Amino acid sequence: MATNEVDSKPYRAPAVRSPSIGEMSDMAKALGFNMSPEELTEYQGVVSTFLAGYDRLEDLPEPQLPVKYPRTPGYRPKLEDNPNNAWYWRTDIKGALSGKLNGKRLGIKDSIAVAGVPMMDGSRLLEGYIPEYDATVVTRILDEGGHIIGKTACEDLCFSGSSFTNAKHPVTNPYDTTRTSGGSSSGSAALVAKGAIDMALGGDQGGSIRIPASFCGIVGLKPTYGLVPYTGAVSLDQNLDHIGPMASNVYDCALLLEAIAGYDNGLDPRQPPNMDIPMYTTMLTCDLSTIKIGILKEGFEQCNTNVEAKIRHAIQMLQKEGATVDEISVPMHLDGLKIASVVLFEGGYETMFRGFGFSSCFGGHYTTSLQDALARGFKDNPNDISRPLKKLCFIGEHNRRQYHHRYYSKARNLGRVLRQAYDEVLKSCDVFVMPTIKYTAPQLPGAGVAEMQNRAPVNSNLAQFNITGHPALSINSGFVDGLPVGMMIVGKRFDDAMVLRVAHAYEKLRDSV
Repeated sequence: MATNEVDSKPYRAPAVRSPSIGEMSDMAKALGFNMSPEELTEYQGVVSTFLAGYDRLEDLPEPQLPVKYPRTPGYRPKLEDNPNNAWYWRTDIKGALSGKLNGKRLGIKDSIAVAGVPMMDGSRLLEGYIPEYDATVVTRILDEGGHIIGKTACEDLCFSGSSFTNAKHPVTNPYDTTRTSGGSSSGSAALVAKGAIDMALGGDQGGSIRIPASFCGIVGLKPTYGLVPYTGAVSLDQNLDHIGPMASNVYDCALLLEAIAGYDNGLDPRQPPNMDIPMYTTMLTCDLSTIKIGILKEGFEQCNTNVEAKIRHAIQMLQKEGATVDEISVPMHLDGLKIASVVLFEGGYETMFRGFGFSSCFGGHYTTSLQDALARGFKDNPNDISRPLKKLCFIGEHNRRQYHHRYYSKARNLGRVLRQAYDEVLKSCDVFVMPTIKYTAPQLPGAGVAEMQNRAPVNSNLAQFNITGHPALSINSGFVDGLPVGMMIVGKRFDDAMVLRVAHAYEKLRDSV
């Protein structure tokens, strides 16, 4: 019997397709290279040889985040079963039989992965994506006996402080359904306010926990940067990303923080190692006799007079209870939003629409299936993103083309100066306070671009603390015309316990009246 003397392996599809001559020519033009056809052919061969090595990379097993508890995929609720349009998906996932969250019903913001459960991050780009992994915070909740009963609706790729950009439905305010619930953790806040869940996870890159907490009248904490691992959540910019607890009261907020805080064994480079995580709930006390509270002068500029009156009344209550209260000033606070916005817009563009969820300098765990899903979604359906995201893309691409993101770099440098300015005033006080938002929840907008821009909340007191990393909590301090008003308490980095302590003391005073 004749045999084929040619030594050949069975054909396998390459992991990475080699570029055609036409693609090589297009890349050369984009890179500014002037090359002859012969040079392009030579480089095509060199590139193809290098890319052949990706076959081995494809074969190597990739480390995955663990999935420890069984679950079914759940279901998309009907409109009549979805108050305020606040649920994206309903689930029934139970964790350990005991733990500090035993008996607590939780919602997970739909930017945070729950294995086997659809996640669209509020966006058509990700619709149909089902992660194969649990975010670290989800595993920690289940380890502590929490009961996850659904994924909460959020804004389109979490890029809005209002609640009208979700690709399914706008999330309405529990106190007035014609108004915004705030975003981007819109569903989390609305469901906590309605009593549909006891606790929720939110995400915050520019105020997205604190805005809806203020507008819905609940407690929302943006923890110290790095205190809570972000592993397994969709990133906007790794220098701004925070996950934090949302609840109807300070104790539950502190309890959830206990469950989710702590080092993630190097999977999240946002975190410093060797963090000491206290029992936050045991540190809640009403004793204010040794507490010094600053009133940030710049935080009240252009504030609605009725909102300001509520915040100042809350401060008076703390003072009467024994706290020492003094006005402080950080003039750079007024520039902080501009500094943080440059990082959010340019960094968000590079992360979401050019890196599809990650940057090349990221030193932690990459979720490659999410990268694939975002890339496919943007390639196939770029026109389906929200109007605020299109604005982000124009700004990000313009500054990339014309200014090579130099202003992003400058803003990051200025962020350190701003952090030092807050650190300096915190040498003379334990926390400082201001309005979370300087007005109550506005009406949801119509379809016009200008109206959407005008109705979007201006986070003039919020994004500063994303770029500096200080813990910042919003707590309800009363109502104006039937709508909640939030007071924000800011503390020293990694002293989230003090922020919670002051919030708890105020809550007890408020509720005793």
